[in-house]
Amino acid sequence: MPFRSHAGLAFVLCLSASLAPTIARAQSDDDTTPQKHGRKYKAPPETSHIEVTVIRGSNKKPIMNAAVIFHPIKDGVDNGTLEVKSDPDGKAVIDVIPLGSQVRVQVIANGFSTYAEDFTITEASREILVKMIRPQAQISSYIDNEGKPAQVQPGVQEPIRPKPSQATPTPPPPPGTSLATPQAPANKPQQ
Repeated sequence: MPFRSHAGLAFVLCLSASLAPTIARAQSDDDTTPQKHGRKYKAPPETSHIEVTVIRGSNKKPIMNAAVIFHPIKDGVDNGTLEVKSDPDGKAVIDVIPLGSQVRVQVIANGFSTYAEDFTITEASREILVKMIRPQAQISSYIDNEGKPAQVQPGVQEPIRPKPSQATPTPPPPPGTSLATPQAPANKPQQ
């Protein structure tokens, strides 16, 4: 048995040694046409490091958990939307926006007006500072049904909820009276 396994191994080695010059010759031929071996590797596009800092406009303190939404468009192709929440320092960082993209950055935070601005990303790193402000009265050319400007005050609008009615309690009847309503006397025939 050991003789046969060594003989088989010797046969394989002898066969591979005889084919080696053929394989080497096939690789060294001067073919001008490149051989195709599967898909060609396409490198991903270069991306930019974008850091958005969200602060309050009044006192410059950072706003935590603000939704920072990125909407990139490159060469007319919409790449969807990406959302990042701001950290306790008010920073939201993203590293996947391709260079040369048009990006709409939108910031939404509770109690503040929504911020949106368009940017063209041409540099490898970009820092954006967003100062959030409280809601303000809207300027409108429309008027209400009575011909007067609307009277809605600026700020966060709370829904109007009806208050429970406070029924005035009726005093209890004096002791000795019945709760039944008095009835009119029955008609008696006239004499």
